[in-house]
Amino acid sequence: MQDPTTATSTAPMTDLDPPDTSTGHAAITPRALQVREPAPTDLATRDRIFSIEDVTISYSGKAAVRDIAFPIYKNEITALIGPSGCGKTTLLRALNRMNDLIPTAKVEGKVFYHDIDLYDSAVDPVQVRKRIGMVFQKPNPFPKSIYDNIAFGPRVLGMKGDMDSIVESALRKGALWDEVKDRLKTNAFGMSGGQQQRLCIARALAIEPDVILMDEPCSALDPISTGRIEDLMHELRADYSIVIVTHNMQQAARVSDMTAFFTVELGQDESRTGRVVEYDATEKIFTSPSDPRTEAYVTGKVG
Repeated sequence: MQDPTTATSTAPMTDLDPPDTSTGHAAITPRALQVREPAPTDLATRDRIFSIEDVTISYSGKAAVRDIAFPIYKNEITALIGPSGCGKTTLLRALNRMNDLIPTAKVEGKVFYHDIDLYDSAVDPVQVRKRIGMVFQKPNPFPKSIYDNIAFGPRVLGMKGDMDSIVESALRKGALWDEVKDRLKTNAFGMSGGQQQRLCIARALAIEPDVILMDEPCSALDPISTGRIEDLMHELRADYSIVIVTHNMQQAARVSDMTAFFTVELGQDESRTGRVVEYDATEKIFTSPSDPRTEAYVTGKVG
């Protein structure tokens, strides 16, 4: 694997201290078909939000991904790309301990978040998921009103403050307020698919996370809704770190700063195991990749 830096580890901490976040929003960047502006090249000076160190994730004793190691940087969008079944979503779920909910899953190696070992026995996975939100492939609003969808998380967590303000702030961050402010008490199932996905993003933002994980958030959406989600990701990047799984190469090129390319290796028993082939700045991955397997995939020679 091409890893531009060497990951470092520190002693685990008991609590997840609130990370510093910047204030305000960046202007929405128009979508373009070309590769986005490259991220700063001095990787040594960029703040890491995750350090993934030699991670292997297995189900029922069979490795789904093996020996994954790369950093993820703060206030950047990191794309995970590769063919179906290569373990992209498996790794994404490991970043907020969603795999804990699968009895047969086992995570080996280290996942550090702000230098905290997420899998240390003293770390509360509920607090992990509060800091690291997730948006799934298919919009999954609750069978409640738009207002109650946003208020659900803050209520469960006992967040203090005026709930109306919390709901409005989350909907504004989700670029949805102007469209729904006059029908907050209507059922969320009456929204379009694109609106429902932005509602799910706003719902994740309502609990004030530090990171947003997105598992193919646009795969079920039309091009116009996809464009709105991509524009929203550009805006959110000012305040949040985003990790996105996508099969859409154009989308990865448009929105991400860094890209990890996964592939599938077949074992002698025909088992399939995902590995990272190359991890680098998105511009380099899509214009001058170091590995011929990466070039074959991003140019469409193999899928």
